[in-house]
Amino acid sequence: MDLPTSDMELVRENEKIEDDKERGLTFHCELYDTEIVHKLAQAFLPGLSTACVNNTTGDMFRNPGSVAADIRKEMVDYLTQRSERFVAESVVLEGWLLSEKREDKIDDFVQEMEISGFWLLDRREAVAQILVKNVDLKNIFHCDKKSNTAEELAEHVVNCGFRTMNCTNEGCSTVFCVSHLEKHDSACPFKIIPCEQQCSENVLRREMDRHCITVCRMKIVSCPFYAVGCQSTMPHFRIQQHCSDNLLSHLLYTLKTIHKGGSEEDLKKRVDQIVESSSGGLADARDARSLIPQSQGC
Repeated sequence: MDLPTSDMELVRENEKIEDDKERGLTFHCELYDTEIVHKLAQAFLPGLSTACVNNTTGDMFRNPGSVAADIRKEMVDYLTQRSERFVAESVVLEGWLLSEKREDKIDDFVQEMEISGFWLLDRREAVAQILVKNVDLKNIFHCDKKSNTAEELAEHVVNCGFRTMNCTNEGCSTVFCVSHLEKHDSACPFKIIPCEQQCSENVLRREMDRHCITVCRMKIVSCPFYAVGCQSTMPHFRIQQHCSDNLLSHLLYTLKTIHKGGSEEDLKKRVDQIVESSSGGLADARDARSLIPQSQGC
């Protein structure tokens, strides 16, 4: 596939804007919502690929790559010039039920263009910026602040809500507008936050689930004697105290499992005998760890 030289129409239009700024009396803030622009730029390649596949389907003499440059030029022209004329219209696309074979062709051609660098992301983002400025009449996704001098504009830019910033959380490389700081901060997977189960640990948001179900001392667990009858649940750090406080009842549960035909009264007598035969050591220690079934470690 032949690579395009450059987006000359776009470049010339941008140069014209710069010339107008130098000759005019007003200066415009050119900042924009980087997230929206990036999403638009990402959508351009699948859109271009779809148009190329649709225009060559059934034509044995042409493939998608042979029409990509022309269709790309037409797309750029529409997005950067004609879109402004249609901002009041809503476009509804219907009937785009593509066959699996056609979808595969579109996906393959997207990958081919990405690998060959046919339409680089920075060029697509430049087109997306113009598209946003053309259709965003309420300035929701871009700034249209006008200043009388370059100095006044420069002062505005350093405080503009659309100025970009990098996430300060270690490991995160996300770039976003200052106005999105709170939104990003509330979801950044690299932010260190207090444990959701209110243990004393601070954990990366991305590691929270693993922490809560593995090492968190506040995770809820069943009693180690659950299999023999104790239905208690508790935070993990309280297991030892629970076993100590319920030594006799756990011992009774164990004997009931071993002697399934024994009466409640007889089994309680056996519990008393075990305690007495230990010369008080068992009762004094209140340590049930040695009595826990081997498969039920605390």
